[in-house]
Amino acid sequence: MERRKFLSMTLGAIALAAVPASIRAEDFRKSKPAVWTTKNVMNGKKVTEDGVMAAIKALYGSNSLTMEGVKLKAPDVASNGGAIPVDFSTDKDVKSIAVFQNANPEAAVMVVDVNKYSVNKYSIKIKMASSGTITIVAQGNDGKLYAAQKTLDVALGGCEG
Repeated sequence: MERRKFLSMTLGAIALAAVPASIRAEDFRKSKPAVWTTKNVMNGKKVTEDGVMAAIKALYGSNSLTMEGVKLKAPDVASNGGAIPVDFSTDKDVKSIAVFQNANPEAAVMVVDVNKYSVNKYSIKIKMASSGTITIVAQGNDGKLYAAQKTLDVALGGCEG
């Protein structure tokens, strides 16, 4: 009985030690800083180049979007820009999913690396200072960039401070 207990504890310890080694996360702020420094607004004025498209190109190397394969749900009118509910999902085989918006100074909101075991269905809340467009981009394993966009009105900006 002692030997069985020892073996089960040893196998359990080995399994626990192996789990953290299999978890991988990439810090896109360090590996691709241009994604997070791309501006929509500078000194209170909209920039001439679309910051969202520039951020998508900085992240994926291309901004050629296929407007299919991603579902996006957000309100048509947000009463408070401080907490806008955004639901998005995809059934495509993807490597990563990113969220961008064009109302705040920085275009990028978040990037998620996914794998074949991921359930690609997300519910988040974002801040938007004013009315604008939310863009969800999913990088497919086939190399395509699948996307969805939603333009919404914000009644009360959420980024005043």
